[in-house]
Amino acid sequence: MAKTYEFPSDLRAGQEELHQVRAELSVLLKRLPWSVEPLDAFSDDNGWRKVERPASPGWTADEQAEVEKLRQREHELAVFVSCHRFWSEVAAAERVEARMQLKHAHEIPAEEEDQG
Repeated sequence: MAKTYEFPSDLRAGQEELHQVRAELSVLLKRLPWSVEPLDAFSDDNGWRKVERPASPGWTADEQAEVEKLRQREHELAVFVSCHRFWSEVAAAERVEARMQLKHAHEIPAEEEDQG
């Protein structure tokens, strides 16, 4: 049975916000046109597979700012989580397993965790 870790609340909160920011960014990028800059449609079948893209109106200044804001927050949270003081308390050989548990900690209801 794998060892369980008691993650500090600020580390858990940072990881949860990181999940949320990445999900928001993913939804936003799927909604936006494929090109940041306005570009004409194109079709290319000279490679090993055919590539086609519709015309892209590009992103508005607001859309670019929103993507930049989310990417900046994602970076801040990733640095916070990966450099948290908690990791120095975990043996080097156990850090990967602990990190994987933290990534999935939000999937475990709090009452289950307290009973563990």
